[in-house]
Amino acid sequence: MANKKKELEAKGEERLENVESALGKTEQWIEEHQKLIYGIIAAVIVIAGIIWGLKALNDRKNNAASKEIFTAQKYFEKESYEAALNGDGNYMGFTEVYDQYSRTKVGKLAAYYAGISYMKLGKYNEAIDYLKKYTINDDVLAPLALGAIGDCYMELDDINSAAGYYDKAANKVKSDFTGPMYLTKAGLTYEIIGDYNNALKCYKTLKADYPQSNEAFEISKNIANIEEKLKK
Repeated sequence: MANKKKELEAKGEERLENVESALGKTEQWIEEHQKLIYGIIAAVIVIAGIIWGLKALNDRKNNAASKEIFTAQKYFEKESYEAALNGDGNYMGFTEVYDQYSRTKVGKLAAYYAGISYMKLGKYNEAIDYLKKYTINDDVLAPLALGAIGDCYMELDDINSAAGYYDKAANKVKSDFTGPMYLTKAGLTYEIIGDYNNALKCYKTLKADYPQSNEAFEISKNIANIEEKLKK
């Protein structure tokens, strides 16, 4: 028993020496690299300060953009799309709000409004340019922006692009509001270009995912017609 006790004590002393040695090496490394360590800490503090500063600046810009966009939205509601786009001499229009505040949420919202305004004026290429600048991934406007791009391409007789954007709009989010509408549009547009497989896929997705929607009540006829065409 005495031998075992001495053996355990010896092993304990050996472990303690190893730990002390490791701690000594760590302290030595810290002493040798103090400048590097302090530099890293300082850099982290600076980066954190920059991130905080940028967030504060972005918040201030977003608040300023909110004030500027208010009048443009009023013109939009009155269907005065030219004034909504270009301002009235006293307040900014959507295009200027976007130009000055494009990195803020309000600035991106201005891009959406500008796109819809251009579409209402029949300026479809300009509408597409601005609608593509709306990059916020929300559940309502994101699919509507994609769907509006599809509408613009339809007006420009670019049916293939229209079909693709309707498809993107339908699948952007699972929504009872936008899903059935854009699945129907995508399916009908695919039918126009003769892409019956994708049309059938859209209609079957509509029937499976939105069975209670108004669009789903009539979709079985579309499915049967396409399946008949695919047999030929």
